[in-house]
Amino acid sequence: MLLPEKKEREYRFRLALRIGLPIFALVIVLLFTTIINNPSAVDAVFYFKAVLIVAFSIYFIFYIIYSGFSEKITESVTNTFSREYLLKYIEKKIKTNKEYTVVLLSIDNIDDINKQYGLQNGDRVLQKVTQWVGEYLENEGMSDIPIGHLKGGDFLLGLEGRKEKFKTMMEMLYLKANELKLEDIEIKVSGAITDTNYSKDLNYLIEHLFELQMIKKQIKNDDESIDPNDLELLVIEAINQRSIVIHYQDVFQKDQSSFREYFIYLKLENGKYLYPKKYKKIMSKLGLVVAFEKMVLEEIFFHHKKYLTQKIALPITPSSLRNDEFLSFLRSLLQEYKGYFEKIVFVLVEHEYYSYTKRFNTIIKSLKNLGVLIAIDRLGSYHTSFLYMRELDVDMVRLDTYYSHREKFAEHQSVIEGFCVMAHQKGCSIWMKNIEDEQVLTQAKKIGIDFVQGKILSELEKL
Repeated sequence: MLLPEKKEREYRFRLALRIGLPIFALVIVLLFTTIINNPSAVDAVFYFKAVLIVAFSIYFIFYIIYSGFSEKITESVTNTFSREYLLKYIEKKIKTNKEYTVVLLSIDNIDDINKQYGLQNGDRVLQKVTQWVGEYLENEGMSDIPIGHLKGGDFLLGLEGRKEKFKTMMEMLYLKANELKLEDIEIKVSGAITDTNYSKDLNYLIEHLFELQMIKKQIKNDDESIDPNDLELLVIEAINQRSIVIHYQDVFQKDQSSFREYFIYLKLENGKYLYPKKYKKIMSKLGLVVAFEKMVLEEIFFHHKKYLTQKIALPITPSSLRNDEFLSFLRSLLQEYKGYFEKIVFVLVEHEYYSYTKRFNTIIKSLKNLGVLIAIDRLGSYHTSFLYMRELDVDMVRLDTYYSHREKFAEHQSVIEGFCVMAHQKGCSIWMKNIEDEQVLTQAKKIGIDFVQGKILSELEKL
């Protein structure tokens, strides 16, 4: 049950007491006065009248509360606080708490849902989202969180503490909300977060939340509005200028950092970053994958060789490893910098299965002699990953991030345990990333996951 529903019941109960007690007191005084002053007049008819008076009094009280009482603190559609009550509630909390956070949660496509599926289904979507948010917060150990309906598809939440305490949790909420559906209706959720460090005035905080959300949407629209031809030119220019930015995240084994995974971003002329998911499609189309990965390796070895003393992991396209030109370049590079690095992990993922696995395995073995470890990614999602684990001489396998969510981990735990057994019998370590939950982390270690990674362990940092 959401906090607004609990408060609504408490509010009505207190109202019933305030209305009912005086009426019952008057009835009781009347009855006792009659009995004391005129005991001879008390007969069976009197008691019958007394029962009728009490019954009608009770009926009158409930009628006033449930029929005549127009003021409500919750909305009937969403079962969340009404805007008026929510604002008063949060304003009181801000006055009594030095640090208070407010969160905006928006159903971006509620207008489209109302038009396409009707208002009734729109109301069902509002109910679905608020119930889901309540369940998510309870799973995170947070109950009785005030949530209210501002307007349309916009809701406001209040949390006691600074925003840094809740930022990661809310980012995960927005991420998990991408999976939300009501039958065939897709639900798009976004939001923003701020706290009383910005202002103690709730009106300013709400305005700031909408501004932050608008900025996020504008950035997203700017990225999507780049003409594909212009984007291709920007990618080519970034590769020619070797304009890359490297971020890393620690990967842990037995509570100790074992190695770092590198994430490569392209920095465009306009100062924006282009993420792998976007630039890889462009490079594949333009045939620039090999050139790009050669450039990345050169930059890492030449400019960041002091960081190579710790084992690192970085993505490499399997087709590059099977390219003779790239393979020759890679072997020369590894030989040249052999004294600088401990081990390098190449993380491979491939959707289409490469049938000449004997040749592929020979290449892998030759690279392992030069200090390279091979990890296969997306196990449990791509069938190719399972086949490569079975047929290639790899060192690690990494589970698909699908299994990192708490609900999916619990639902498929026996499958994950099966992957662990297969990997270990094959002589491979097993690796799990995007762990954002203590419960998942504990269970992952318990069932034999060798390497764990995620914000709960280490934030993404710039090299």
